[in-house]
Amino acid sequence: MLIDIHPKLPMRNKTATRDYYIHQLGFQEVGQTDYEGYLMIQKDRIQIHFFEFKDLNPYENDGQVYIRTQGIADFYQSLLDTHVKIHPNGSLETKPWGQREFSLLDPDHNLLTFGEAIFSK
Repeated sequence: MLIDIHPKLPMRNKTATRDYYIHQLGFQEVGQTDYEGYLMIQKDRIQIHFFEFKDLNPYENDGQVYIRTQGIADFYQSLLDTHVKIHPNGSLETKPWGQREFSLLDPDHNLLTFGEAIFSK
């Protein structure tokens, strides 16, 4: 039985990645040991791990993660209120496949897409 998933994404600079996720997106660092070249962060029930890849070209990075949410409009507004940059093609909108979604690019151009199911009545 599968019970959880923790995606692993590349990062060039641990300090920059930590700062973005903690200070801009509201995540917290996970774990009691600070591993060189590795970072674990968590927000609510979502955990993301990062591995150091110093030679990563962010414009060639295809790292992506889709994060299901509740209260997406409030979360989106909180990011706007704190001036977090939204992906140029990723503003909050309702998609034809029944999701409200928006997207961000982290400092290494990992694409984070947040989505909430829309239930029609």
